[in-house]
Amino acid sequence: MQHKSARVTSLREGASVEMQPGIVRTTMAYNEQLMVCHFALTKGAVIPLHNHTASQSGFVLQGKVRLFVADDSSLIAARGDGYVFDPDEPHGAEALEDTELIECFSPLRPEYL
Repeated sequence: MQHKSARVTSLREGASVEMQPGIVRTTMAYNEQLMVCHFALTKGAVIPLHNHTASQSGFVLQGKVRLFVADDSSLIAARGDGYVFDPDEPHGAEALEDTELIECFSPLRPEYL
């Protein structure tokens, strides 16, 4: 039985985009309610403080990243750790090591299509 929206995307086949030096995003799978992306960050790369309407949940596949929010507080997430940001919550990240993340956004982020 074939499901009309079921699909599989391989990281090798996904369209990778260098968002800025040291940060590569591959959009893996999505529908209107959910988007899954893979991020590869080179040690020292920084995702500046930003916000978006989507909820964001992530998982560290390898490496270590410092996650920060608008009040300058931060948390360290390492291999095997998960995290979440609420909609419109300002946040950013700094790769403390070469790092790979899987992140889910709900609803999808149209700019990542």
